[in-house]
Amino acid sequence: MTTFPLDFSADYFALFGLARAQGIDAAALETRFRDIQAQVHPDKHAQGSEANQRLAMQWATRVNEAYQTLKSPLARARYLLQLQGHDAQVESNTSMPMEFLVAQMELREAVAEARVGADDTALDGLRRTLVSEMKGEYQRLQELIDTRQDFPVAAELVRQLMFQEKLLHEIDDALEAVLA
Repeated sequence: MTTFPLDFSADYFALFGLARAQGIDAAALETRFRDIQAQVHPDKHAQGSEANQRLAMQWATRVNEAYQTLKSPLARARYLLQLQGHDAQVESNTSMPMEFLVAQMELREAVAEARVGADDTALDGLRRTLVSEMKGEYQRLQELIDTRQDFPVAAELVRQLMFQEKLLHEIDDALEAVLA
């Protein structure tokens, strides 16, 4: 029976040999992912026993899930908060600062107007503004988690970034519709 050189109970960071941190080396993650996939991919175990094939499938699924989580800054932050015992309460806590909500409503209205007006230039400008704002917030999130270890504030920022990621997808959808 083939043995798998990894600990199935390891957290995602340990699985890839990375420190538990919001700021990770994306290239190292990618390299380690490819190395591990080469070891556990079900095709490599196709000639093995049924049990070994099932184990390879479980490993491949776990490695893919871990990779998808760690490569996304937002998913990685949620996972880190979970590992630290801090629930971001994304389903139950919808409270956000009023100024943030007003700004998001104004952005949504501007997106809707630009979409109706088929104004790809306006949509592109809104997208660039939002991406720039989110970039700064992701840097702040990294500081909150890695340096200050202020997990409650990081959880609030995660909820806001989830809201903004959704808006970013709406802008992308509007751009796609306008440019089609």
